[in-house]
Amino acid sequence: MLAKAETLIEALPYFQRYAGCSFVVKYGGHAMGDPEAARDFAEDIVLLKAVGINPVVVHGGGPQIGAMLKKLGVETTFIDGLRVTDKATAEIAEMVLCGAINKELVGWIAGSGGKAIGISGKDGGLVTARKVSRTTRDPDSDIEREIDLGFVGEPARIDTTILETASKAGMIPVVAPIAAGDDGHTYNINADTMAGAIAAALGAARLFLLTDVTGVLDKQGNLLTDLTPADIARLKADGTIAGGMIPKLETCVQAVEAGCEAAVVLDGRVGHAMLLEFFTSRGAGTLIKMADA
Repeated sequence: MLAKAETLIEALPYFQRYAGCSFVVKYGGHAMGDPEAARDFAEDIVLLKAVGINPVVVHGGGPQIGAMLKKLGVETTFIDGLRVTDKATAEIAEMVLCGAINKELVGWIAGSGGKAIGISGKDGGLVTARKVSRTTRDPDSDIEREIDLGFVGEPARIDTTILETASKAGMIPVVAPIAAGDDGHTYNINADTMAGAIAAALGAARLFLLTDVTGVLDKQGNLLTDLTPADIARLKADGTIAGGMIPKLETCVQAVEAGCEAAVVLDGRVGHAMLLEFFTSRGAGTLIKMADA
């Protein structure tokens, strides 16, 4: 009991400092397929709300979309490792993300005592998307050409009114990464990218990216606990940061440069990792913030 009391005392300054602030949490990876991890996550989100913080959850669902496409016999095309989202794929992605996954997560939060509301980028004009443009360079001719990924988008504009209204009403917004463009089409947006854009628009105190790795590691495999955008540029240049971690950290850098106080990459497989990172002096994962912050 004494240990629990000491933990609460250690967390008290954090409760006081961040009461009324927004936290944006990107939820995905291993935790989405593990009921125990999902329960831990939901409890963390409800606790944040209970101590006066306003959490906003943005979830992914790539594996679930892939499984549904396979089940329905819809073939998936990839160009340079990137999924091409045609109209049929976009419709299935919206069904899976806004339907099954979103409402399941709302249910987990409700089961932990919270009041969650499931929405997408379409609701209340939260996110207006634009079509993603990607290029590739032919290794033989060295000619650069544009890749058409179909209905893959990125946030062009954010209107946080619906998030702020829900938070003030005591609800926890759970956001599916689907949005409409000015052209009337529906676009599937990378969940990390969507979470980062929302965190910047809200001026969030924290952006949490829950992943399936401990955080950012150095070349010896040691966790790097604190990084600035300059550090990240250096680590990319020398090859320390590579692969799928690059776009995650680019999202973090864009968010903190645009007004989010700090971003954290941490392991969603660890029970209550988000609370350990934020409410204890020991922390967990990798914190990214501006050098003078």
